[in-house]
Amino acid sequence: MNQKVVLGNEALARGLVEAGVQVVTGYPGTPSSEIIPGVIAWKKQLALNTYVEWSVNEKVALEVALAASWAGKRAAVTMKQVGLNVASDPLLSAAYTGVVGGFVLIVCDDPGPYSSQTEQDTRLFALFAKVPVLDPATPRQAKAMVRAAFELSEKFRIPVIVRSSLRVSHARQNISLDPLDTTHRAANFHKDPARWAATPRYRLLLHKELVDKLARIENEFETSGLNLEIRNSKLEIQNSENEQSKIENRKSKIPLGILGAGVPCATAQELLDEFGVEIPILQIGTVYPLPQKRVNEFLARCERVLVLEEPDAAMEIQINDRRKVHGRLDHTIPNAGELSPDVLQPILARLLREASLISDATESALPAWGAALQNLQLPMRGPRLCPGCSHRSAFYVIRRTFPGAFYASDIGCYTLGTNLRAVDTCLDMGAAITIASGMYQAYRLDKKPKSIVATIGDSTFIHSGVTGLANAVHTGARFVLVILDNATTAMTGFQPTADQTRLADDAEGTRVGIPDLVRACGVKFLQQADPYAQDEFEKILKQAEAFTHAPDGGIAVVIAERPCVLNDRTPIDEHPVRVEVTDECDGCKYCLVAFECPALVMNVKTNKVEINRQTCVDCGQCIDACYKGFIVESKPLTILELAEKVGRENGRVA
Repeated sequence: MNQKVVLGNEALARGLVEAGVQVVTGYPGTPSSEIIPGVIAWKKQLALNTYVEWSVNEKVALEVALAASWAGKRAAVTMKQVGLNVASDPLLSAAYTGVVGGFVLIVCDDPGPYSSQTEQDTRLFALFAKVPVLDPATPRQAKAMVRAAFELSEKFRIPVIVRSSLRVSHARQNISLDPLDTTHRAANFHKDPARWAATPRYRLLLHKELVDKLARIENEFETSGLNLEIRNSKLEIQNSENEQSKIENRKSKIPLGILGAGVPCATAQELLDEFGVEIPILQIGTVYPLPQKRVNEFLARCERVLVLEEPDAAMEIQINDRRKVHGRLDHTIPNAGELSPDVLQPILARLLREASLISDATESALPAWGAALQNLQLPMRGPRLCPGCSHRSAFYVIRRTFPGAFYASDIGCYTLGTNLRAVDTCLDMGAAITIASGMYQAYRLDKKPKSIVATIGDSTFIHSGVTGLANAVHTGARFVLVILDNATTAMTGFQPTADQTRLADDAEGTRVGIPDLVRACGVKFLQQADPYAQDEFEKILKQAEAFTHAPDGGIAVVIAERPCVLNDRTPIDEHPVRVEVTDECDGCKYCLVAFECPALVMNVKTNKVEINRQTCVDCGQCIDACYKGFIVESKPLTILELAEKVGRENGRVA
């Protein structure tokens, strides 16, 4: 009864709860999004007095949690790796000022990347910020490291990062449900302006204090149980004294060892099992500051050492003497991409063969993952907007209304507007507005009129679009901004936005209306419209563009409002529009390319487009996608028509 199979992010959530966390904040982003819902689930089940919030962005989330730590509470903040960029300003200062209650950042990296604009390494960010970082390889390790992070944070009064990754966050493993830390930590902020409001003179002293903390933390990491010597898949800690005596009795050094961290360490264990080879693996859980003595002792025992980590060389760059080290820096390991089994297998095979630990015959007998995957001959299916997505209708009308415009867009599921050729740029959260503003100024200098349309989601606008809009209005930029409001944070799991009253734990909050924010930025043209009403939506877009060219005009904002069909399909259910493709369809594929709905499919045998009833949601939006009029609203069939239809489908006359 004290064991449960959970998602890695749920294991992290359990680790937070067991450590007695009292304040948890964050902003959703794959692969981190399930952590806060996990905390909320345990909060409700165990009736905990824990405050949890989805913040409007990562900077806000970090600062809210940090304040709770300064008051003596154990606090945590969650985000994905690019979210740490947004939170970087307060993090670097927090490393100097320190903390009181344990303060843990859970940051989830995306090696690959699979759902991010970069595959940056949070562990390298930790080096830059001078903040300790722990690096789990499994959900079970992740849970254990959360408690260790709180203890480390409080002992040295420093923020601590637990760096998860895609394969840890989204793996499943059984974990133990251990007792909760029920220590009562009362809020009690002690005023100390020299620390909490430090001027540059005091900041220098705090920096020196931070450097001293890191030296003491490194010394503690030398004997930390978070660093394991592993014998392949056994995952057992070796007795260091017995192991050392064995080494000393050997006449020669170990031909090859692996220094690993995170998921690649676990992958190497599985590969070595398949090779039938046992070599020592030192898994480092305390990646920064690196326990130099323990690493150097391991290096001394081996003739060659392969460093396995992703997505960058965070451990490798901390090794002073790399003459026998192979990794990313000498290009043994690729400098980009996930270290999946098919990537690591040939690298490991070559090094094992060079060390005379396997033969060519052994390698050839192993499965070839890459070839096996290619032989599956699976059809390529790129990501697409869902059937019935209002963003598709918005993009379709935008492109039809402004065929030669410059389209700036942003981070969210609506980035898939690229498929509809209505997205030219996507940089980071909130950049749709600032890129559009800069593009306007560039063309204005040359006195060249240019239609510019920016698209941004509702959650993203609140996250980081408001300041860009205020700047654009202030500097006199002129373009059309379409805020794609589907009433949720759809891409990451339907988390509520500040434009709603629902909070993270379903409690009631105060709505911060997007129209009010737009007006507060000084925008004079604001219209709200349903993109499903395509003709009316096009009319409003034309009015918006006219305002951008008017002598007394400026930025024009159109809010495209319709709920995400996966989150709330009530509007469609109230007014379903069932469609069909007429026999006149000539297979020109215009609707497939211009509208790109997954429910529209080509029958290669008949060379006609058909409706996939399994995916169609009866939104009726594709009617306008066929300019020839071959997609029409279905009419109820008479008994005779139904009989004829059944007969045709069965190959006989009814």
